[in-house]
Amino acid sequence: MNNKAPIIALVAGEASGDQLGAALMSRLLEHVPEARFVGVGGAKMQAVGMEAWWDSKELAVMGLFEVLSHLPRLLEIRRELRRRLLELQPDVYIGIDAPDFNLGLEIKLRRQGISTVHYVSPTVWAWRKRRVHKIAKAADLVLCLFPFEPDFYHDHGVEAAYVGHPLADQIQPDFNPAAAREKLGLDPNATTVALLPGSRVSEVHRLAEPLLEAARILIAQRPGLQFAGAMASDAVHEEFRQSMDRYEFSDVALVDNDPRTVIAAADAVICASGTATLETLLVNRPLVMTYKISAASYNFAKYSRLIRPQLFSLPNILAGERLIPEVIQEKATAENLAREINRWLDSDISRENLKVRFLEIHEELQCDASGRAAEAVAGLIHKGRG
Repeated sequence: MNNKAPIIALVAGEASGDQLGAALMSRLLEHVPEARFVGVGGAKMQAVGMEAWWDSKELAVMGLFEVLSHLPRLLEIRRELRRRLLELQPDVYIGIDAPDFNLGLEIKLRRQGISTVHYVSPTVWAWRKRRVHKIAKAADLVLCLFPFEPDFYHDHGVEAAYVGHPLADQIQPDFNPAAAREKLGLDPNATTVALLPGSRVSEVHRLAEPLLEAARILIAQRPGLQFAGAMASDAVHEEFRQSMDRYEFSDVALVDNDPRTVIAAADAVICASGTATLETLLVNRPLVMTYKISAASYNFAKYSRLIRPQLFSLPNILAGERLIPEVIQEKATAENLAREINRWLDSDISRENLKVRFLEIHEELQCDASGRAAEAVAGLIHKGRG
């Protein structure tokens, strides 16, 4: 029997991972209150008590060629992280998303007898399915956020558990946009469109122009329309503000670090691909998903058959059909974004039908995810400690 305080190592690579990690850590303390948390995390994980050797921002890089430009630094962090962990011998290592960074590290740690958990399944069920063999080598356990994922893993001999999505437990549908508008200092009676350009400066740099030009088109067509922009960080705020100055469009109220209120204030949302699309589903607002990476990254992935025609946004993947528009790459123009927003604003029936479907998906995902994930991790720790 090991009587030392458990050491739990976690690595989260961006804002959404930091949020998941913080919720998991809070619930783990119910099972192992004396636990020591170490690794890579953001402000939320550090607030719960993580001893952060690096901040999550160090790993938040988007796109193939963007990663290549940061690769020496990323490899240096991973080498030093591996050295520290092998020296420390934590009871468990939890890689939170960031599969390109975490899976290789998990393989090396697992070979040295450290239990490993991968929290958030990579989208192997949608593309690059061969990665499942790497995951089988990397993880003692995969914690899945979506209900269709464990069957895929079990078919490939990988231990996996469905825990649900923590955001579905945290977020309740909000059908009173006027209250959110008042909180943000907006006109409570004005039709409102939310702009969510993403959490990384690189994606905001690419999406700011079409979002702002779409807003310009919409306000010309619908006088009195108002816009709120959700800014994920100071750096994102500055990037988007500079774009507003560059394109001479200032009619967007920028809101820092409160995306849910911005979503709740809206009649419709233009949203960068990622976790924010799920937040929009859970708050229950119609949305248009958009996404752009560099042409070089996209073309390489396309011609390498890493990207195939499919559903890209989480609402559509969860529904198994195209519930919302996906406006990506060369189609991510201001005209297309404005057209899709107008379709939502012009159709009460479409909005009501979407509301019902979003409520159904919300109910399926709502099952105390952080608690179930913590219970699974605690079981692995207790098993390892004998």
